[in-house]
Amino acid sequence: MASSSSRSSCTCKYLVTLLLVFSINIQKVVNCNAFQTFGFEMHHRYSDQVKSIMGGDNLLEKGSLDYYAAMVHRDKVFRGRALAESNQDNSKLLTFSEGNQSFSLPQLGYLYYAYVTLGIPSLSFLVALDTGSDLFWVPCDVTSYGAELNFKIYDSNSSATSKAVSCSNSLCELQRECRESSSQCPYRVNYRDNTSSSGVLVEDVLHLIIEDHEPKDIDARITFGCQRNSVLSTGTPNGLFGLGMGNTSVPSILASKGLIANSFSMCFGFDGVGRINFGDKGSSDQDETPFNLTQRHYEVSVTQLGMGQNLSDVPFSAIFDSGSSVTYLNDPAYAAICKSFDEQAIAALHKRIPSGPGNPYEYCYDVSSSSAEPFLPNVTLIMEGGSQFNVYGAIFAASNGITTIYCLAVVKSPDVNIIGQNFMTGYRIVFNREQMVLGWKPSNCYEIVDQSTRQKIPQIPKESPTTVNVQPRFVHGGTPRNGLNSGAPKFLVGKPQILYLTASSLNMLFLLILQIV
Repeated sequence: MASSSSRSSCTCKYLVTLLLVFSINIQKVVNCNAFQTFGFEMHHRYSDQVKSIMGGDNLLEKGSLDYYAAMVHRDKVFRGRALAESNQDNSKLLTFSEGNQSFSLPQLGYLYYAYVTLGIPSLSFLVALDTGSDLFWVPCDVTSYGAELNFKIYDSNSSATSKAVSCSNSLCELQRECRESSSQCPYRVNYRDNTSSSGVLVEDVLHLIIEDHEPKDIDARITFGCQRNSVLSTGTPNGLFGLGMGNTSVPSILASKGLIANSFSMCFGFDGVGRINFGDKGSSDQDETPFNLTQRHYEVSVTQLGMGQNLSDVPFSAIFDSGSSVTYLNDPAYAAICKSFDEQAIAALHKRIPSGPGNPYEYCYDVSSSSAEPFLPNVTLIMEGGSQFNVYGAIFAASNGITTIYCLAVVKSPDVNIIGQNFMTGYRIVFNREQMVLGWKPSNCYEIVDQSTRQKIPQIPKESPTTVNVQPRFVHGGTPRNGLNSGAPKFLVGKPQILYLTASSLNMLFLLILQIV
């Protein structure tokens, strides 16, 4: 939270430069068919692309222990939200009119944000992207952000296309609180961190663009929340873009209007660049597993957990949640992955660092005094149906040039299992709500999503689910790691891990003592 004129000035600088960042990296996606898809890029706040424009002032270094500890702290604050390659049909891609980038802003809290544009005349809002909740809402009659941030406020009276949503509307979930059917529908979302969003539902146009040979503007009428809380959380001061399964989520609304297929994908790049495509069903050669139909969230079943040569029969269910920075597992899955990691890594990694205020991870090891090359086992999830999900971001490295540590980036959960963004890194994740399956395929998030570019991304070798010592050949940019002719560091590390470890860096600064406030 900003508390001085210098911090306010810095924040304004961030917001201005965010607008500039929006003009870069727009990629065209070719196609032709009945359904359209809407896509835009996502940028991690610490990506090189964003830092090159915004600078690195007041930012934690990506790859430092401070950085990874801060992600866990952010998740503890915000994860209670609402949790109680080519498209198969060659559809067109549709994107937001402001551009297709999104950003991660540490001073706000969530991992990824994007600009969306509403109404006529149009107003842009910096909203958090969240697969863990449904309703899209923006601030309306609020009196304070709880921070010195200059964001837009939606005013239904100022938009020529705004329309109140009555209590008789099928999307009104609080009809019991209406005095009469013609009254404006109220909404309220309670979050498990004892915060909430409340107000009324409105309908207005969301400005979109079809990305094709000839871009075309699309104004889609959607229903969203007009937030009227007196104070907004600093994590979502300018709104939240729900991507959940509920009828009130934007993907559901766009699909119900016939604008897109009822599916979307999110790609998480190793360098912080990402993309989200509405209407994307993925490709025919992607791996898949069914969603658990009894749940409202994107929950899947994991039948086995692989760590290096060990395969544990520990079935569990987990929610794929883009709003969580890291992965959270409860017992027995947490105990199984930690025990296996500790047994295989401890001989080479030596000194274990206890968790504490500056380090929320229980399994970290100081390898600075070791002359041996550290061996870090691969992590693999065997999904229901037998498909393998090889995790690229299960382990991270941090160094200040003197001390080097390796950590298992999994935190113990008191309740639900959550697959966070770190486990999704290196993949295009497809949330196919038509067929009720989760799809995934390695991707660097740069390639144009088209048939002609599929072969530019090397494939992970298919192996029996009982063989979990998988050595995927995919790396960012399509170059094999640690091969005979590779110039990559010669760590004895599974190939999925070395990519993430290299991206995390052994050259970043960190402080072992960090007080998270």
